[in-house]
Amino acid sequence: MESVLFEVIDMNFIKKYIFLVLTLALATSVFGQKIPPANWSHAVNKTEIKAGDVIEVIFKTQIPAGYHIYSNDYGDCPPRKAEFTYETHASYELVGKAKAIGSHHYEDDIFECEVADFEKKAEFRQKIKILSANPKIEGLLEYQMCTADGMCVLFEYEIEVKGLKVSGASTTTPIVEPDTPKDPKDDESPSDASIDVDEASVQSMPSFTDGNCTTCDSLVLSQLAKLNDDAASGGATKYGDVIKAEDVNYSSYQAASATDIGSCETKTFDGETNEENQTYWGLFILAFLSGLVALLTPCVFPMIPMTVSFFMKDGSKAKAIRDGIIYGLSIIAIYVVIGAMIGLFAKDASFANWLSTHWVPNVFFFLIFVVFAASFFGAFELTLPSWVVNKADKQADKGGFIGIFFMAFTIALVSFSCTGPIVGGLLVQSVGGAFIKPVVGMFGFSLAFALPFTLFAIFPNWLNGLPKSGGWLNSVKVVLGFLELALGLKFLSIADQTYHWGLLDREIYIGLWIVIFLLMGFYLLGKIKFSHDSDMPFLKVPRLMFAIATFSFVVYLVPGLIGAPLKALAGYLPPMSTHDFNIVQKILNPNEITQGYGGVQPKYNDKLHLPDGLRGYFDYEQGMEVARSLGKPVFIDFTGHGCVNCREMEARVWTDSRVHKFLDEDYVVVALYADEKTIALPKEDQFYAKNGKLITRLDKKNSWIQECYFNRNAQPQYALLDNEGNLLQPTRNYDLNKDTYVKFLKDGLVEYKIRMDAKLAE
Repeated sequence: MESVLFEVIDMNFIKKYIFLVLTLALATSVFGQKIPPANWSHAVNKTEIKAGDVIEVIFKTQIPAGYHIYSNDYGDCPPRKAEFTYETHASYELVGKAKAIGSHHYEDDIFECEVADFEKKAEFRQKIKILSANPKIEGLLEYQMCTADGMCVLFEYEIEVKGLKVSGASTTTPIVEPDTPKDPKDDESPSDASIDVDEASVQSMPSFTDGNCTTCDSLVLSQLAKLNDDAASGGATKYGDVIKAEDVNYSSYQAASATDIGSCETKTFDGETNEENQTYWGLFILAFLSGLVALLTPCVFPMIPMTVSFFMKDGSKAKAIRDGIIYGLSIIAIYVVIGAMIGLFAKDASFANWLSTHWVPNVFFFLIFVVFAASFFGAFELTLPSWVVNKADKQADKGGFIGIFFMAFTIALVSFSCTGPIVGGLLVQSVGGAFIKPVVGMFGFSLAFALPFTLFAIFPNWLNGLPKSGGWLNSVKVVLGFLELALGLKFLSIADQTYHWGLLDREIYIGLWIVIFLLMGFYLLGKIKFSHDSDMPFLKVPRLMFAIATFSFVVYLVPGLIGAPLKALAGYLPPMSTHDFNIVQKILNPNEITQGYGGVQPKYNDKLHLPDGLRGYFDYEQGMEVARSLGKPVFIDFTGHGCVNCREMEARVWTDSRVHKFLDEDYVVVALYADEKTIALPKEDQFYAKNGKLITRLDKKNSWIQECYFNRNAQPQYALLDNEGNLLQPTRNYDLNKDTYVKFLKDGLVEYKIRMDAKLAE
């Protein structure tokens, strides 16, 4: 016999909402799986050859059921193609590109363009012409392995072709070794004393990014040190000649080769281990408030009196109190277990980085939020598969503790269509942090969610004070639709910033928010009405107050169109550097390109920027060398395009006059972006990490530096270093307290001066 609860739910709610897409996206596909790499192998069609012959290297793999790998033989469509890269060597040359064998071409419904992929098995063939004996053929295959529901991970397969016997070839043919990581000592000038140039000549010297000059780097840096030493009479700038470049290794995170198994040494300060030192109260409070908001949705609010009435049906208050408490604890347990499962998977650095910065999950989350917003506006109804709730409800009919637990599970399922976007937002925020973060988030949410069910079971008379269900619940749902549409833009913005698409520059983003919240304000005033809205004969005071707040927020947004910083929204808006029509920036800092010191222009400053007109660098070694020459300590900023807390720190803390003065005058700022996907390292800057992986991209280099030196993978993280790369203070993370941040910078400067004075005294 079906329970009273299921009868009510089935009649009023089951056919109205679906959580299938969001559940798959957030609970199953993204957080519940760890995609394995494919087991690739390669072989050649013949091993005994002579110089001038063409061989064919055949790459094959079996693909597990439910997965597919994108091919390389389709046009301009967003999914990442398989890509083969080879080390340049004089003993061979490639004949064309790798050819896909048996790939499946089809029109992708989401991207509306043709793609090609492999299922069950994949095969590529690459023709190579052998030019001399002892051919050295090495390279890398980068490919994207995806699940059927859209989760994709980028993997690498290292290529090394062996076993070739070449006859009739000269063994004296000069073999050009592949580019290897450059030793910092290779390009050093003989000594500072051998360089005699004036300050004007320094300004006209080629920059670090000029690849045609092999001695310019050390020449400029040495001259800067000389000028600084001559001009300075005291303060931090008098230490420019204390530490010699030949005594410092800024690349200890690099391995000598792919087989180097050395380990990184984490930087410490007086025994400091760089463990995350933060409170979780902020996340808990946010999650708790989110749970209270979820209670006001039409999927949840009507269930409170219905569920409590079910507990009270046998007339025993003691049993109702006991069952209500068990029911509330069951809800908490369900959500906490979800958070714990996510914590197990999301703490993996590579997975967390992929999920938070790659375009695939971010665009997917954006589309999910748009779909739910459209549903809340009444464009269509989402239907929950009946078998899901039926199974849970049958278990609930058993009674006892198990029955109560499955009643809670049924409520969680049915309400997920309204609570899913709220829960999903909390889970995305917790990805990349410690294991405890998603657990804390889910505990806070579920505590608020379960509290009324438990309290009303204990004090049933309170039910008489609840407002009646009606049109106001639908208004809450529509308002949530507007909010989801606005917040969903953040996911698209992250992908846009990371890949430099230029779709959502700051003024476009702000303009969209202005339109969305204007429409929301007009809806609250009753000027806009959807098909499923009730008639509103008059405007009630709560709606008027919400409308006033909404229009006030729009007024706050408008100056942002011409460059106002909008500090309160710093973490949710694109950075100021993406603002094309920034009148404020044009007046205060007309030069938008990040500048360096003494004519040493920063690498990568065409794509990367520092906020608020600060000077600095985006390459670790370059920043350290400039700081050594200037005799200044280094401020390392591990940041990212999609880092909400980074933007908030920059807008609310770095703009403090005291903080800005320290960063601009006393430190050399080095911003290391951990999610910059488009900048490839020059061949001479590529290196092997200690795990044997060849690092070819800037984001991978910066992520490895952070993991190697500071044992962290989340941003922001701030480190103060002396010119030998040693910590001056324990590292800091997200903290909006300006006074403690000023103390952090001041203490680092004091420690730097103490160390330099000690060196001078030696």
